[in-house]
Amino acid sequence: MLQAEIKSLFKEDISILIKVPNSAKHYLCDCGEASLLKVKEVQSVSAIFISHTHIDHFSNFDGIFRHQIGSGEKVVVCGPKNIQRQIEARLKSYTWNLIDENAIEYEIREIVSEEEIKVYKIRPPHWNLEFVKSQDFLFDDEYVNVSFAILDHKTDSIAYLFKEKDSVTFNENASGFKKGKWISELKTAFENNETDKAIEIEGTVYQASELFHLLTRNEGYRLGVIMDHAADEGNYEKIKTVFGNADRVYIETFYKDEDREFAASNYHSFASASGKIMKDCKVKKAVPVHFSRRYSESDRLDIEAAFYRAFGED
Repeated sequence: MLQAEIKSLFKEDISILIKVPNSAKHYLCDCGEASLLKVKEVQSVSAIFISHTHIDHFSNFDGIFRHQIGSGEKVVVCGPKNIQRQIEARLKSYTWNLIDENAIEYEIREIVSEEEIKVYKIRPPHWNLEFVKSQDFLFDDEYVNVSFAILDHKTDSIAYLFKEKDSVTFNENASGFKKGKWISELKTAFENNETDKAIEIEGTVYQASELFHLLTRNEGYRLGVIMDHAADEGNYEKIKTVFGNADRVYIETFYKDEDREFAASNYHSFASASGKIMKDCKVKKAVPVHFSRRYSESDRLDIEAAFYRAFGED
């Protein structure tokens, strides 16, 4: 099951680390100030997902790449329109005369629209952007695939849904056969829908479909991160489309209910609005995050209480 850790303290800017179980891979959502984020964790980040580039979500990008350079790895960065230009500007603002060209490579994926992702690469020491291709998906590796919604925050703000790959388990008690390589062959046939594939067990050949009842497909865990967005129906329709029935979602809850006028003028959400949209999405577990710095700890408790009342969780 995917695990998320908030790496920002209450008065710090937001940053959330997503860890894959039994893997050294991590994914980082937003690069705000995050004093709980460890260097070792940064060095294990294989992909960064930026919601938007307001300073409280992007200011620590320099600190992130500071600890990644020299790894020789390729790191994927996903973000809204023009993210490639903003990263290029950050990287070119430093002097790199002592760095090797193989020190690192960033693959930047610019979310132009729901249907178009532009892919670029950029490497030291000159950090010149190179367009690679356009594609119709954002991110997919051996552990997760990532879908998204483009929300309105008076600029594009990308909300991300991480879906763990489905797994297939073998019911040993129901089989009656000895274990062997046939189990992995059967799983492969099941995943590829190869119903007629021949599976040999203890000298007898079976059609794969005859054995599929021994397998169970386990749907992958679905974890969402929804950052800054206006509390309006246009955004809510997009959120419902992507995040319906998610297992766990972290959602910005910037303002108290009594400050909803500030929320409207700043294209942010507020406590009960964030709670209600999570309820409408039938999210199993919702977590309010990213509160305005104007608030005290007691204000935060009030925000969380209003959020959970609207979500329907006491």
